[in-house]
Amino acid sequence: SCTMSLSEAEVQSARGAWEKIYVDAEDNGTAVLVRMFTEHPDTKSYFTHFKGMDSAEEMKQSDQVKGHGKKVFSAINDMVQHLDNSEAFLGILTPLGKKHASQLKIDPKNFRIICDIILQLMEEKFGGDCKASFEKVTNEICTHLNNIYKEEGW
Repeated sequence: SCTMSLSEAEVQSARGAWEKIYVDAEDNGTAVLVRMFTEHPDTKSYFTHFKGMDSAEEMKQSDQVKGHGKKVFSAINDMVQHLDNSEAFLGILTPLGKKHASQLKIDPKNFRIICDIILQLMEEKFGGDCKASFEKVTNEICTHLNNIYKEEGW
């Protein structure tokens, strides 16, 4: 499906929620990845640089972890700017999904994991309303990614 199921009001509140966490994109992006790697250690296997890192402290200091955290947050930020334009939104998400499916061979369940951790962090830092405002966005992202994966033969 190519239509976004967010109303104008939902788009506005999702953007407001995202802005709060995106202000510290590098720190929060790093925190999300560190939590993912520590709570779901199998996700580290996709990142050759991070495989040997076992302590959260070590990961927090890693330039690669910081760099990838920032990359993830930047990509989501681009999508958030286009929540009211499904063509532009998918224009960002589709190549990203294809790359992760065909080149990087990342299991699609990892996107749900990372989205859930972002929502957890939002709730911890800014409360349940913030999380609730952004939940629909993460569902859109994961739904579209799953569709892209299916098209790529997963």
